[in-house]
Amino acid sequence: MEKAVPVLPADDITVAKHFYVDKLGFRVTFEAGDARHGIMGIERGTISLTIDAPMSGHGREACVSLQVNDADTYYREWRDKVEIKDPPRDEDWGARTFSVHDPSGNTIFVIGPPK
Repeated sequence: MEKAVPVLPADDITVAKHFYVDKLGFRVTFEAGDARHGIMGIERGTISLTIDAPMSGHGREACVSLQVNDADTYYREWRDKVEIKDPPRDEDWGARTFSVHDPSGNTIFVIGPPK
């Protein structure tokens, strides 16, 4: 099976791992590097991401969208673990969304079907 996997920049691989694994519930599929710099693959269900620290030579403050079955379920799970500025809302373009920012300034844009 072929698929595209977003690569997100990070400043510190350990901080990123704590955020994505301990708080957002992803699991590590591969990792290499030292305590601060390296690369790590993570997944949660069918969602896959690669985190690269320091990922020099590429853009920073990236955005990735996660298409999910129910944005409110993710919001309820994550709201007490990470800062989320606004609760999910129905968009006029036919989706229910909210955003969360990781410690390196990347945006995780969660998109589900509208209520």
